[in-house]
Amino acid sequence: MSRIHFAVFLACAFACTDETEPPPQAATNDPNEVVLEDDASGVELELNIGGVDREARTALSGGATTIFKDDADAFETPAPNLSGDHLERHEVGDEGFGRAHVAGAGDGTNGGLGPVFDNESCEACHLGDGRGRPPLPGEAFSSMLFRSSVTGSDANGGPLGIPAGFGGQLQMRAIAGYQADIQAAVTYVESRGTFADGTEFQLHVPQYTLTGMYPGLPASYLFSPRVAPPVFGLGLLEAIPELLIRARSDPRDFNRDGISGRANTVYDAVRKRHALGRFGWKANTPNLFQQSAGAYNGDMGVTSDLFPGESCAGRLDASCNDAHGPEVNAQTVADVAFYTQTLGVPARRNLNDPTARRGELLFYASGCDGCHTPTLRTGFLRGVPEVSNQVIHPYTDLLVHDMGPGLADGRPDFQASGSEWRTPPLWGIGLVETVNGHTRFLHDGRAYSLLEAVLWHGGEATRARDRVRHLTQPDRDALIAFLKSL
Repeated sequence: MSRIHFAVFLACAFACTDETEPPPQAATNDPNEVVLEDDASGVELELNIGGVDREARTALSGGATTIFKDDADAFETPAPNLSGDHLERHEVGDEGFGRAHVAGAGDGTNGGLGPVFDNESCEACHLGDGRGRPPLPGEAFSSMLFRSSVTGSDANGGPLGIPAGFGGQLQMRAIAGYQADIQAAVTYVESRGTFADGTEFQLHVPQYTLTGMYPGLPASYLFSPRVAPPVFGLGLLEAIPELLIRARSDPRDFNRDGISGRANTVYDAVRKRHALGRFGWKANTPNLFQQSAGAYNGDMGVTSDLFPGESCAGRLDASCNDAHGPEVNAQTVADVAFYTQTLGVPARRNLNDPTARRGELLFYASGCDGCHTPTLRTGFLRGVPEVSNQVIHPYTDLLVHDMGPGLADGRPDFQASGSEWRTPPLWGIGLVETVNGHTRFLHDGRAYSLLEAVLWHGGEATRARDRVRHLTQPDRDALIAFLKSL
């Protein structure tokens, strides 16, 4: 078979998305059920050179916000087009992002931690503004959390929090005198398979053990482990016009390409109305102010004007239910949101490397761009002209896609089902090991490599995944080299 026809069998390293986690009853907890079906593609795809987005073949991944760093600071550098008051405000937000909160009043800017929480600062989860990972054996959870709910929807159509003070997140730490919601551990069972050329691969099936539950946790609940995602480039994603995102939705797959992404409509707590979801593993948050205030509340137990109740409200503990003023003011939340809006995006690298360019052709020939849209254009984002009117290359459509039972968590989130996940941006993915010192991918970090992340894909990505299994070793390497150049 010619090299052109080998392109036929390609499956995109991120054919449709990069995230999820299993609840207690999730099929992925059973390694015997994590098996790949036989090749479902049935046809060979000709290498479509004309289908390559040549506009995306540029170093300027973030348009004018692109930075040319490939070291440990690659994710935490301000956009180069910031200046004057905006650069100063970015630095103020950076301080807030890194500020460790403590129990009680603190010094007036860093109090309010707990009573239950997962970490003490934004940066403690998003180390280097990058990607979190599951704990190593013997480590505590640090950059990973557990979303939680019970069956049903709340008044705004979102997940129904667990009653009795557990809410929408099961926290694993508590201040002195209080008990955390849970203690957790994770181990992995290997599920083995082979590529068409006989090379063996492994999938790592996560097995979660929850112990030390606070009294009152119901017997039946849904939970979803999530690692902290990178936070650079978010302002650009917030500036993409809603109509452009919704126009790419194809829930009934009218074009018959097997991809039926759709927008998630969620509740905007800032404007008190429903809006397009853009952020979070299931696109369950509409804007970065709400994302920041929600992280203060859920991750650190710090209240704000937007979320004035403690995350443990409903417990018998007095501090969980006592009315008090916001523990972080709206300006601080806005400054932290501005910080994430104005981080620079790392430049694409190795543009002329022949292996990476071969992998780029395979990426398109496989249809990976059906979900990982290479090029988008931003509109106007009020107060942030630096991210407005930019041509960017994030490799995402910001839609949610059905990724199949292997990655399903069984926990709906607004209109996203238990098997749907937002397409994650791929920009900067080749620098995760440099910045964060690991190569753990997908929503819960179960994949030990980019290639394993490909093989976990199912649902709308099944055909692409199966084609990857038929690639030769050199073509598999080329595909990964392309992804690492982003």
